[in-house]
Amino acid sequence: MPKNLASEFVEQIGGQGNVRIERIVSHGQSSPSGFWYDQEEYEWVILLKGAAAIRFEKCDHVVELTEGMYLQIPAHTKHRVEWTKVNTETIWLAIYVG
Repeated sequence: MPKNLASEFVEQIGGQGNVRIERIVSHGQSSPSGFWYDQEEYEWVILLKGAAAIRFEKCDHVVELTEGMYLQIPAHTKHRVEWTKVNTETIWLAIYVG
């Protein structure tokens, strides 16, 4: 596991065809100001360790996640990472389906 992350660590750990599985490690990172993810794929993400918050653009709603919580994010649903826990790693498992 990398230490002192300047940016999120993203590793593809599986997938086939239109499915991609990634492990994402954050340590206090968030999306840049004004940036929104607008993905072609459906995303299912679970927080395995740490804590984070995701903001959705359309309804300006923030979802705070703790260990074991998951989200389903339909394709082209604009969202951003508001924050991840600073004093510990935040580990995500994300599954993308195109």
